[in-house]
Amino acid sequence: MIKAEEFDKARRLAYKGDFSLVEKLYLPDCTHFDHRVGMELNFDMQSAVMSAYENITFGPYRVIYENTDFLCIHRYVRNSLTREPAYWSMISGINYKDGKVIRHETTREDLDYDPAVNQNWNWEDYE
Repeated sequence: MIKAEEFDKARRLAYKGDFSLVEKLYLPDCTHFDHRVGMELNFDMQSAVMSAYENITFGPYRVIYENTDFLCIHRYVRNSLTREPAYWSMISGINYKDGKVIRHETTREDLDYDPAVNQNWNWEDYE
């Protein structure tokens, strides 16, 4: 499994409460700057924040760049926590050390449209 597939699968499972792949993929001292809360998070804090977003659906991903030490990935996300779904475009930069995630940071842009409209995919394929 390439890094992007592994990262994407781990995050999808974690947002549904299954951290088994994240625990295998991440180093225990991994850090993440979370723009939603405006602070640097350790692994345990990051897991708690992810648990609060269980109504998130990740759409397809696209690799921007990948090598043995770094991955940059783009994903679309639908947040169903609100009355009307909210849509985001997210770009994550992930640093690796000894084949495991040591640091990652994700930035998101709020979208005023559903990115699945007029595309060759739909959200139901990713639920």
